Amino acid sequence: MDPVSNPYAPGAGTPPPELAGRDALLEKVRIATARVRAGRAAKSVLMVGLRGVGKTVLLERMREDAEATGMQTLRIEAPEGRSLPAILAPQLRQALLRLSLSEKAKALGRRALQGLAGFARSLKVKYADIEVGIDFDPVPGLADNGDLEHDLQALLELAGQAAQAADTALLLFIDELQYVEQEQLAALITALHRCTQLQLPVMLVGAGLPQLPGKMGRAKSYAERLFDFPEIGPLDADAARQAIEVPARKQGVAYAPAAIDRIIRETQCYPYFLQEWGKHAWDVAQRSPITVDDVDRASAETIAALDESFFRVRFDRLTPVQKRYLRAMAELGPGPHRSGDIASMLQRKVTALGPLRNQLIAKGMIWSPNHGDTAFTVPMFDAFMKRIMPGEDWLRD
Repeated sequence: MDPVSNPYAPGAGTPPPELAGRDALLEKVRIATARVRAGRAAKSVLMVGLRGVGKTVLLERMREDAEATGMQTLRIEAPEGRSLPAILAPQLRQALLRLSLSEKAKALGRRALQGLAGFARSLKVKYADIEVGIDFDPVPGLADNGDLEHDLQALLELAGQAAQAADTALLLFIDELQYVEQEQLAALITALHRCTQLQLPVMLVGAGLPQLPGKMGRAKSYAERLFDFPEIGPLDADAARQAIEVPARKQGVAYAPAAIDRIIRETQCYPYFLQEWGKHAWDVAQRSPITVDDVDRASAETIAALDESFFRVRFDRLTPVQKRYLRAMAELGPGPHRSGDIASMLQRKVTALGPLRNQLIAKGMIWSPNHGDTAFTVPMFDAFMKRIMPGEDWLRD
């Protein structure tokens, strides 16, 4: 069929043509943000889940929905190796400039910008990657102590007061939160907690890998009471069918029931994989309805595309010893696996592999569902590791 009309959209954070199965979560966040704006209590929301479940797409949809109601939003991705002040300051500056245009919030918005100037200047020594335009001169004693926990708290208070005066809310949308250093997470949690105590309209909506709740709890023991942690997993079968069938139906194309069943089996209902299989099945098919034979012929192309993009980009970030560790995990199956079983595969002691395991957790490749267990953060990565490192050569140092 015509590839130009192909409705599917595999890609990092690319919105799918049909956002199926997530309505309840979208509504939950809508209610929480509306309550915060109205000065009522609501927990911040941190979505957690494996790669490919659509967390980034959901985060952007939630941000767009909030902006459509007039709320001020910050859209931030936390990459490895960048500090929280560095990624937060430029986005906060833009939000404060917008708030300062409001007649109701002009004075408080400008005061918050003065606080931001002091914040950036005082922390520049410790966090050298802070780069932000300074619109106002700093005021001595305003968010400029040089201590991140105290200064971020003061800065978000100022921003929250400006948002409150403007009858709106300040919403921080932060993706990949697991990459933020624990000390910096602690400062963010403290600042949000203080805003909650003061009933200021400031809220965090974030996303991260499954290790995020544990990391937040280690940063501040009360984090579990400050946040909701909805788990984002694969879709249920009905939602997966909807994600595949609805976009095609809008183009006048149908699927044979067996074809849908095959896609569901191959993808395990993970949203990213659904988009890849749908795209390639469409391109392979000659006519409607798309058949199970079309899906089977498309599967080889789909797996090759995933290997070269979704999987390979993560594999290439690994050192040789890290690759061996993950290959040993793959030999044991999808997981989770006991750390002792992985060590036995590699003929090493568990204690000797501890630092290596911690490196892979820090890189976001694995996580620990329970004490002593290890699991992939990327669905179907075990099969990929077997394809890219076949045979038994990996067993030898």
